[in-house]
Amino acid sequence: MPYTVTPTAIPGVLILEPKVFGDARGFFFESFHQRDFEQATGLSGIAFVQDNHSRSRRGVLRGLHYQLPPHAQGKLVRVARGAVFDVAVDIRRGSPTFGRWVGVELSESNHRQLWIPPGLAHGFLTLTDSADFLYKATDYYAPESERCIRWDDPTIGIEWPSLGMAPLLSAKDQAGRALAQADLSE
Repeated sequence: MPYTVTPTAIPGVLILEPKVFGDARGFFFESFHQRDFEQATGLSGIAFVQDNHSRSRRGVLRGLHYQLPPHAQGKLVRVARGAVFDVAVDIRRGSPTFGRWVGVELSESNHRQLWIPPGLAHGFLTLTDSADFLYKATDYYAPESERCIRWDDPTIGIEWPSLGMAPLLSAKDQAGRALAQADLSE
């Protein structure tokens, strides 16, 4: 099997660890292979339509972002350089895990990926001097559907790693709403 898949405490959120082939020259792994992804996860019919790449310096916190239907996005995320603490929050009304979060370190050395299905908010904190963050999305970026929940909402209670500094936030992320006031899909 090209991936090892580990379920998380939120149904549908999966940690994928690809098989990495390494020797004295370096390493090689397939970062995505549709058939192997479907076989490993049991998910079929997932179509990725957009790839994104961001670079962030230490202490940058991006999120918690999501898009409302009809442009809700599933994301397959990974780090090519550096390390981040990556978080998914269940914001699906009626879900037994509504308001809960899961977090995992993604790094250039562990090669982990996180599958975040549509209906969840997503964010990450950069742990290293810089990090290159890559993700595949199942729908196009749609600014009219984009929303943001506060990274520090106490009702969610994310335990972000301490870096000995306040997180660096964009204006959009500083204006994030509390989960209780957020626009959510049914």
